[in-house]
Amino acid sequence: MWWSRTICQGFLLLLCLLVYVEAVPVAIDKTKINPPEEQKEEKEKENPDTGLYYDRYLREVIDVLETDQHFREKLQNTDMEDIKAGKLAKELDFVSHNVRTRLDEMKRQEVNRLRSLIKAKQDVETGKGLAVDHESLLKQFEYLNHGNPHTFEIDDLNKLITTATSDLENFDKEHHDEFKRYEMMKEHERREYLKTLDEEKRKAEEQHYEEMKKKHADHPKVNHPGSQDQLKEVWEETDGLDPLDFDPKTFFKLHDSNGDDFLDEQELEALFTKELEKMYDPKNEEDDMVEMEEERIRMREHVMNEVDVNKDRLVSLEEFLVSTGKREFLEPDSWETLEQAPAFTEEEMKEFEQHLAEQEHDLKNKADNLNKQREELERQQEQLNAQKLELQRAVEHMDKLKTQQEHPPPGTNEEQAHDGGHPIESNQPLSTGHHEEQTKPHQ
Repeated sequence: MWWSRTICQGFLLLLCLLVYVEAVPVAIDKTKINPPEEQKEEKEKENPDTGLYYDRYLREVIDVLETDQHFREKLQNTDMEDIKAGKLAKELDFVSHNVRTRLDEMKRQEVNRLRSLIKAKQDVETGKGLAVDHESLLKQFEYLNHGNPHTFEIDDLNKLITTATSDLENFDKEHHDEFKRYEMMKEHERREYLKTLDEEKRKAEEQHYEEMKKKHADHPKVNHPGSQDQLKEVWEETDGLDPLDFDPKTFFKLHDSNGDDFLDEQELEALFTKELEKMYDPKNEEDDMVEMEEERIRMREHVMNEVDVNKDRLVSLEEFLVSTGKREFLEPDSWETLEQAPAFTEEEMKEFEQHLAEQEHDLKNKADNLNKQREELERQQEQLNAQKLELQRAVEHMDKLKTQQEHPPPGTNEEQAHDGGHPIESNQPLSTGHHEEQTKPHQ
């Protein structure tokens, strides 16, 4: 089975439970099996992305380690504390040479992938042609030992376990934070839109908004997640069984889709579909599907907190049966839905809008500075162009003078020589006496 299924009591369940891999008997070596294409496609559908940016690398490492008989046996006998202490990672020294070789190659490919991503990010964000220090930037990726990019060692397995576990533990918190930002941004945009309307249109928009809120809240009663009423409704409407014949153990077996005697987070979330359909319909304007997914996660977290005693993010059959005897299962409190429990307070909304205003102000200042820099560069460019033109004219004038000195106009030197060095004026009149003498008539 998948890594998380094999050590269901172990700490690694946390990092693999979102990967949804179907169980594989221990006696079967998957390297000797060529599953049909249909089975491969079905497995891909059952194994959605964990949301981790190194999801593919995590999957590949687990798949390869699963093929080693020794490592698989150790997984079965490893408890949570030993995994935390790094004892499981030390078993890497005893896996086959073929497995180690494949892990080495996978790590080299992952390091090369990260380096390509880093370079692409640098090129996009800076565009300054600066040299990229791949080694220093690789340090931000804590799930592998970047100091040794060539071979997969014990430290690599330890880092992968630790990082994936921590990331998956924080996954829900990050999702809730992102959802809160989504809701506040939606409200901020609504308020900004109202500011653009005149009084009559603003009142009409406000009225429509309140009508949509009331319409969304007008739905059948939502059962408390994980309660007897909620599970009986699934038993009757989804499973098609008589509610009078409800049996917790049979119910568990029906919804343990992969038959590993555990309900993981996704199998639990599937139980809430009927409740969510009471509140959300993608065809309705008033229903937000992003809010539906947040409600689904809230329900799953609530059941896990009540039922998952050992906090391995899986509900065992024993834990499930014990929970069905508690008061919370038989006589639960009413469930507070999202519209009854807003994602943010008005004070948080004010802080959010103030933060947006500060960001907008900073962006405006940066834009103004960039415009000033652009204008200054354009002014300097104009000065350079003017200086360049002036310099070109000066060079042309000097070239012209030099040419005149080297090649004076023809005849200039002879005329100056006959006149003692002074040129004869071409328009000087002839002697007056000589003229009269020639023109005087004979007597």
